Amino acid sequence: MANIQYYDVILKPVITEKSMELMGRKEYTFFVHPEANKTMIKEAVEKMFEGTKVKRVNTMNLPGKKKRRGMVYGRTAKRKKAIVALTEDSKDIEIFEGL
Repeated sequence: MANIQYYDVILKPVITEKSMELMGRKEYTFFVHPEANKTMIKEAVEKMFEGTKVKRVNTMNLPGKKKRRGMVYGRTAKRKKAIVALTEDSKDIEIFEGL
C-alpha cells in the first residue's frame, strides 16, 4: 500500500441531488483515494474539517465505464466513493454550506 497522507485521502466532494438530500442528515459524500480505507477516511475528515466527529464511513468502489472512440475500446478510470456520517453534536462541513 502506498504511503498516503491525510490530505491526499479526500479528492473532491460529490455534488448530486442524492448527496444534497443526505446533507440534511449530516451525511457527506466524497471521492477518495482508491487505496484509502475507512479509518484513513475518518481520520482525514476529522483533521481537515475542525469540529467534526465522524460516526461512520461507508465506502464503495466504482469500476470504470466502457467507452469507445472509433474502433478503439477502453475504460475510464475507476473511483472510490465514501459517504461520511457525522454525529449530531459535530459541526457541519463548511464547503457545503453555500449550496
